[in-house]
Amino acid sequence: MVMEKSHSRKNQHREKLLLKLEDGATNDVYNDGGATPVLLLSVFIAVCGSLVCGCALGYSSPVQSGIIADLKLSTADYSLFGSMLTVGGLLGSLVCGKLTDYFGRRGTMGLSDILFLTGWVAIAFSKDAWSLDVGRLSVGCAMGLTVYVVPVYIAEITPRNLRGGSVLLHQLMLCCGIALAYILGLLANWRVLSLIGAVPCIIQFLGLFFIPESPRWLVKVGHEKGCESTLRRLRGKNFDIAHEAAQIKDCAETIDQVSQDSFFDVFQMKYAFALTISLGLMALASFGGTNGILFYATTTFESAGVSGKLGTIAMALIQLPPTFLGVFLMDKSGRRPLLLDYGWMPHFSPYLALFGILIFSATFPVGMGGIPFIIMSEIFPINVKGAAGSLATIVSWSSAWVVSYSFNFMMDWSSSGTFFIFTSINVLALVFVAKLVPETKGRTLEEIQESLTHTLY
Repeated sequence: MVMEKSHSRKNQHREKLLLKLEDGATNDVYNDGGATPVLLLSVFIAVCGSLVCGCALGYSSPVQSGIIADLKLSTADYSLFGSMLTVGGLLGSLVCGKLTDYFGRRGTMGLSDILFLTGWVAIAFSKDAWSLDVGRLSVGCAMGLTVYVVPVYIAEITPRNLRGGSVLLHQLMLCCGIALAYILGLLANWRVLSLIGAVPCIIQFLGLFFIPESPRWLVKVGHEKGCESTLRRLRGKNFDIAHEAAQIKDCAETIDQVSQDSFFDVFQMKYAFALTISLGLMALASFGGTNGILFYATTTFESAGVSGKLGTIAMALIQLPPTFLGVFLMDKSGRRPLLLDYGWMPHFSPYLALFGILIFSATFPVGMGGIPFIIMSEIFPINVKGAAGSLATIVSWSSAWVVSYSFNFMMDWSSSGTFFIFTSINVLALVFVAKLVPETKGRTLEEIQESLTHTLY
């Protein structure tokens, strides 16, 4: 009898939410909003963390010769230093979901800023390989938090008509950070460059005091009034937030009725499809070779007989235009077309080293570089978003560590063989996207999650 009543309540909540979702799907005016000053400021402060991540990703390439010479490191020592970023990212990803659920989106970004600053200062004043690795590890831990919380925060505060492009700003700022590190690395020594990398995290830390928390997280922790006031700040005084607020509250209430918010909830069969999509995209993106190319771009170009400085600058700059364009295309063309376009272009990389790497660098950020994080932030309901996000970033950083640590050894074995392996993985990614990945543009988070995970059954 108790089970029957519980099942009946679940069905009632499910029917209630479905009616809300259907109404929202046909009443666009209530769900779409504009880019208000508060929304723009919030997104800008969030992606300052993305800029720091980009600086960290691009840091190891231009400073390789300088650090090796100053600290007398071997190739294995420097490979360990480069890969410590991914080790730290893996450690950060283990706790990113729980921290983000417990401290909130803003609190987690503030914690990542402290770790970033600690790591950059440690690197700047390193006297040996040990302190260098500790600093890189701290920066990596901060990245493990940032690459999860920034897309999630942006996705949760933006209206559906701006969500895709806004979340892709995370990847655009990553590319800007990489370009900044590559170019300034040719002008400044490695100690100064590490201090420059600390500047955006200071800006973000101070800016966090002026931006609102995610309205969906506020509902999750029981602050419904805070959700409404936050939506008013984000959408503007003249925007009717009643429908959006009701949809968020109804979805949270219904999920709370059918779930106890346990980490192991994410392994239920109803989340299997969403989890397969997210984990698959994360693994394929990393195993496609991007971390090896990013971390050791200078030596990769030199091994191909191309000027390391010329190749590095070209690689830094070529990423920006397509990623900038992707910000505007994301909510027009959708996620799947950009993922599929990405899949073909890296196929040239084994044949013409310079041309192939530059084409890869131009297409990766707007495809497999950024969209997996957009989809991760969209497809999981709030009750399992932390657990699912942790798993997704764990997979991403684990595979990234394998690539970043083994890349130099693979290149010593066979440069052509290395890129043939990466090409095969990118072709597999193309098939994976074509067969499994759904389109999510133009839909609210609640609509996406209901259609993919059937969380209310």
